[in-house]
Amino acid sequence: AQHSSWRSMPVEHLNERLTRQFVHGTQCMFARLELKKGYIVPRHSHANEQITYIESGALLFRLGPEDNPDEKLVRAGETLVIPGGLPHSAEATEDTVDFDVFAPPREDWIKRDDSYLR
Repeated sequence: AQHSSWRSMPVEHLNERLTRQFVHGTQCMFARLELKKGYIVPRHSHANEQITYIESGALLFRLGPEDNPDEKLVRAGETLVIPGGLPHSAEATEDTVDFDVFAPPREDWIKRDDSYLR
């Protein structure tokens, strides 16, 4: 069993507009991200299924084809499930606190091989 607190967990400053904390087991990962208004998570995809919950703020997701994406504005108290393999990006339309669950865990995050965020 693993017990921790967000307050005591190290904060990764990936860039001047994005911080991240996460914990993981063998089957899933739970992450907390803070995004400053205007930050854009670059378009990417991963095999992992993702469930996003917005605690505060809002993220505008662009899902699917780059030339004709499906746009979803996800606000505080709302969730979005992103299937594995679906290309997507996200823009913080406000300062945002976002919680993400990934299954299986994101190996690129664990190994810090996630240059698209840095």
